[in-house]
Amino acid sequence: MAVPQAYASHLPGVPDWLNKGDNAWQMTASTLVGIQSMPGLVILYASIVKKKWAVNSAFMALYAFAAVLIVWVLVGYRLAFGDRLVPMWGEGAPALSQTYLIGRAKLPATAHHDRPAVEPFYPMATLVYFHFQFAAITMILLAGSVLGRMNIKAWMAFVPLWLICSYTVGAFSLWGGGFLYQWGAIDYSGGYVIHLSSGISGFTAAYWVGPRLKSDRERFSPNNVLLMMAGAGLLWMGWSGFNGGAPYAANITAPVAVLNTNICAATSLLIWTSLDVVFFGKPSVIGAVQGMVTGLACITPGAGVVPSWAAIVMGILSGSIPWVSMMILHKKSSLFQKVDDTLGVFHTHAVAGLLGGLLTGLLAEPHLCNLVLPIPNTRGAFYGGSGGVQFLKQVVAALFVIGWNIFSTTVICLGIRLFMPLRMPDEMLIIGDDAVHGEEAYALWGDGEKYDPTRHGWNNPSSHGEEMMARSPYINGARGVTINL
Repeated sequence: MAVPQAYASHLPGVPDWLNKGDNAWQMTASTLVGIQSMPGLVILYASIVKKKWAVNSAFMALYAFAAVLIVWVLVGYRLAFGDRLVPMWGEGAPALSQTYLIGRAKLPATAHHDRPAVEPFYPMATLVYFHFQFAAITMILLAGSVLGRMNIKAWMAFVPLWLICSYTVGAFSLWGGGFLYQWGAIDYSGGYVIHLSSGISGFTAAYWVGPRLKSDRERFSPNNVLLMMAGAGLLWMGWSGFNGGAPYAANITAPVAVLNTNICAATSLLIWTSLDVVFFGKPSVIGAVQGMVTGLACITPGAGVVPSWAAIVMGILSGSIPWVSMMILHKKSSLFQKVDDTLGVFHTHAVAGLLGGLLTGLLAEPHLCNLVLPIPNTRGAFYGGSGGVQFLKQVVAALFVIGWNIFSTTVICLGIRLFMPLRMPDEMLIIGDDAVHGEEAYALWGDGEKYDPTRHGWNNPSSHGEEMMARSPYINGARGVTINL
């Protein structure tokens, strides 16, 4: 029987090293991670904030997704995964040439003693795109700490600077072959690189940006709980690509990681909800979403290297320890009261990511570790041997990520502040989306209504910027009603 042309190995588009199954899975995993951001976090952010900040919050995520991609292919990818420049950074260069992108994927700095560098069975373009999605979601998670008051122009400058100066350092150090990777610290899919870094940097940025208006801090209820749940659902389902794609192949580790991811998230959600019922008398939908997120963040650093019973243990702890951090310590700590972390990213990502990394140092199973990690005989402390040393490595790696993100984020914020304010003026904070973008989330023009400066100008906080909306081809002539939530 003749071989179908699509499977013929002699075709120029099917080199000998290409594994179509791995390539297909990696592209699918990339898309799943992308769905977490677009539309997952866009919908979640737009829905979980006050109505007057829905557009701005969604736009911050949208802008970050696009800006990260361009910076990533221009310089970011090879800073994070290129040839070694220094122990914590790669040699930055564009990832745009045809020759580079169609060649076999390779992480050159990951060679370790007798183990060769990581070389997945698909083209470099697949790997560049996969890791772009990780970089983008990290940036969007960070945004959750500064929603509702950061100057949008300052955010537009912050995104590329933070990606280059902060994210790429963590990614190279732990994934790209940097000193923590070579030392054997475990971060299977981003508990430190993504969650700890976004939580710490978000909290640091929130300190420098300053707080929301007092009225917003006291009452910041979601404008659409059902849409918030839809965004959270996309985040949860997309996590299968997040952790399932981390082995760089459709191998036996991938389904273990996906199963563990869902087990931990479900357990954490149930524990958080149970604590809400015990202490507050009723289950909270927002609380359930937060419990889901902490479970996902906690399992991420160890999803492919811990057994599934350990995923339940991690879910119990991720549903309880961040709950205590957010519901009890947050209210008693003067630091948490001073720093306005809008969505509690410190608790849901930094605390949960750190918890997951440390638990991985205790629970990493030797056989699973040998399937994916470069250091032979890696194991958690509960498995004896060198496990105690592994736990120490997890602690040191966490301290490095925390220290570098505080330092780099502080320098970036202070640098931007030399040219523009980090925080919007109070006059804009009172109005919200209409003052910042000239658009509102739930306002459509009625037939025949025209711009009236006495009603729609700065003196009318509810309608500033409607002249811009009237000229928009997407709004002008649309039939609709104004929805007041």
